[in-house]
Amino acid sequence: MALQWEQVIVDAADPGALGRWWAEALGWVVLNDSADEYEIRPEKDRLPGLLFVPVPERKTIKNRLHLDFRPDDRDAEVDRLLALGARRADVGQGDQPWVVLMDPEGNEFCVLGARRG
Repeated sequence: MALQWEQVIVDAADPGALGRWWAEALGWVVLNDSADEYEIRPEKDRLPGLLFVPVPERKTIKNRLHLDFRPDDRDAEVDRLLALGARRADVGQGDQPWVVLMDPEGNEFCVLGARRG
């Protein structure tokens, strides 16, 4: 038996707005933009994707799961994401080679430094 990773489900107060933000941040394509699901993927037939679904409650604590991204230039990518509406986050990480940010609904994610070797 084999498993294929299809997508990560993201709870959202406004799935369309948050999905559009992530689509722009990642440069991904929109597969579904209905009122109850907003799905994006790297390419139409490429997995995994992100599926944004509506929930009535707001996020109140640190994520139990978050995404890490490794860009070519960490500082330039952090600046780009901040310009799109991300915010810096302090989750107790201290001084690290990565930067913790939050998307417009407060979901934390990390922008990592350059890979060594």
